[in-house]
Amino acid sequence: MCGAASVNANERLIVRNFRALLPMAALPALVGACAVTPAAVPVRSVVVQQEPKSPADAWQGIANTEDVTRIKGLRGAWEAALAEARASNRREVAAEGDLLKGNAALARPAPTPGSYQCRMVRLGRAEAKARAFERFQPFFCYVEVEGELLTIVKQTGSQRPAGRLWEDDDPQRLIFLGSLALGAEDQPKAYGEDPQRDMAGVVERIGPFRWRLVIPWPRGTAKLDVFELTPVAEQPEAS
Repeated sequence: MCGAASVNANERLIVRNFRALLPMAALPALVGACAVTPAAVPVRSVVVQQEPKSPADAWQGIANTEDVTRIKGLRGAWEAALAEARASNRREVAAEGDLLKGNAALARPAPTPGSYQCRMVRLGRAEAKARAFERFQPFFCYVEVEGELLTIVKQTGSQRPAGRLWEDDDPQRLIFLGSLALGAEDQPKAYGEDPQRDMAGVVERIGPFRWRLVIPWPRGTAKLDVFELTPVAEQPEAS
């Protein structure tokens, strides 16, 4: 043992006798064998790398649990809504083409900022007495840049959805989180401020200069609301 506290009387006697037998030149080597210096202990640096967050983390951190569930259940909403709509309005559904096809999404889903003519098609029944297929008159909406995000705002009508678009893990779609302005309100409430007005859906590009906003399980009488967006040169001012 090299520690002084562990050397008893007999060991000291043995050391003295052993030292007498050794040449003086050997003593430093014997003493050095017991010495421990900091350099003898290797130091390993540990670099902790954080996993990159997925795009979906951003919008899922804002959306409430019910809306996350709605978006994750989009495929089921498409299938159920189309089955009911085709049963009563097969020709009308077919005439809409890619607008009502669940697998019609294309690359580069972000709509170009500017004015759009929009219209809505409602599919499926959330209530027994509701219609399985409805088409509504066109209206005007606007896509603009707000910070690092795009926004979609319905400009006219008594019910005016508005919301931001977020990137998703699926590169062929953007996530819409918004709210509904009613009547003479100048601005819609922020998403999450009034859960009864919250809206959540998916924006996809389905053709040249053609996009759609799909709201699965909207708060209303349908299983699916599908908004078609096509660019226009100008639009009227909001009423």
